[in-house]
Amino acid sequence: MIPNSRAARIRRALVLGGAALGVVSLVAGCVRPVAGTGAAEHWSATRVAGLEITTGASGPRAGVADSRLPVAGSDGGEADRLARNAVDDVQRYWAEELPASFGRRFEPVARLVSYDSTGPGVAICGTGTGGAVNAFYCPADDTVAWDRAQLLPMLNDSFGPMAVVAVLAHELGHAVQSRLGTVDGRTSSIVREQQADCFAGNFIRWVAEGNAPHFQLSTGPGLNQILATLFFIRDGAETGFEADGAHGNAFDRVSAFQFGFGDGPGRCARIDEAEVRRRITQPAGGQLSSSGRETGDLPVNDRESLLALQETLRAAFDRGGTAGPTISPSLSACPEVTVTAPAAYCPATDTVGLDLAELARLGTSPGQGQGGIGDFAAFAEVASRYALAAQHADGFPLTGLATAQRTACLTGVWAATIVAGRGAVLQLSPGDLDEAVAEMLAPRSLIAADVNGAGIPSGFARVEAFRDGFTSGAPSPCLEKYR
Repeated sequence: MIPNSRAARIRRALVLGGAALGVVSLVAGCVRPVAGTGAAEHWSATRVAGLEITTGASGPRAGVADSRLPVAGSDGGEADRLARNAVDDVQRYWAEELPASFGRRFEPVARLVSYDSTGPGVAICGTGTGGAVNAFYCPADDTVAWDRAQLLPMLNDSFGPMAVVAVLAHELGHAVQSRLGTVDGRTSSIVREQQADCFAGNFIRWVAEGNAPHFQLSTGPGLNQILATLFFIRDGAETGFEADGAHGNAFDRVSAFQFGFGDGPGRCARIDEAEVRRRITQPAGGQLSSSGRETGDLPVNDRESLLALQETLRAAFDRGGTAGPTISPSLSACPEVTVTAPAAYCPATDTVGLDLAELARLGTSPGQGQGGIGDFAAFAEVASRYALAAQHADGFPLTGLATAQRTACLTGVWAATIVAGRGAVLQLSPGDLDEAVAEMLAPRSLIAADVNGAGIPSGFARVEAFRDGFTSGAPSPCLEKYR
């Protein structure tokens, strides 16, 4: 996150003193009726995108004969066996789905190529493979290629075999584009990649439904691993969405994948320049250079940072004149509530307590070796406890899975109020929403947790709830959907 130029002029009505950070009004806005709002969207605590949340095995099916697809350059090893089976399943899916959804026949790709990025390079699509730790689709000769020496083993070791399947499903998504003609030479890279992530989501849903011959996927931990893979292969914060080769930050890549997983291929084919520019959160290159971002993360336990956070929360949730919870720089026991760290809400005393040392650890960047995620992840965990105070004031229950999802959604509403250019004393900077994704994919996400720290085991569902709030920018849809 970055401080706005107004940060030096934070209103001194927010006084930091003694054992409290001040009084914040949180609840207003959470009960305002919205004219024209339709019936609440159906939601279930046991389902994700219409499928039951499962925790079973994910990966290759046992006892299934391997694919016999020809792969040029293969060494016959485990990495190529995994890739060959993945490509076979993806192509089986599109052989069924392309005619059903678009009335088009799906022709298998002309050539599959395996190469060793550590060995002598070979030319594929006019580019040498030496040192190319990559997987790609070449439209010029309709080829899908992958690095069996470094990329596939690294994905498998870090995230499991379904990470390899997801990456190859993305590359074959480009082959689908080629067959449908949804892109051409004028199409930007970000549109191409968002479509391919979405098409990968179509296929992965088919796997989760139990249809794939070679693979199976749970919609709890298994799907979480795929989202973690998208986080890992995201664009860096220094890459603008207009850059040649831009794929998207983690938030945008996960969003496109979720569109595909939740909707049919037609949704993916509709992704175009206008749609991407309307919802993309990754800044353009010019916005990156002019953002004035300071190096590193804000010190989240710093007095000025906490005062600025307080002001943004008041702006997001204040109903005018209604006192919100007391904010304490320490955690205390709370009757009938499990105290969570680094932030907790106690309804009995209407207090949000903070563990400043743990908050600071979480707020450090991952590169500092303290197990942190970043400043936005830390601030968002505090915001989630504020969101509980808002719900408590309006009579909503503070325990249960609906509360956890409602809290994630309201935290997304707060995040929408600090988008750069909206005048908040704290503003989102490149990479901040990716930190939210990383936090919500953690086993014990506080952003998407009830007052006791309990939440849905599906990171997919958590991120979806956060995006609901971020996209709507208003509390009412959160309160209506997650009941």
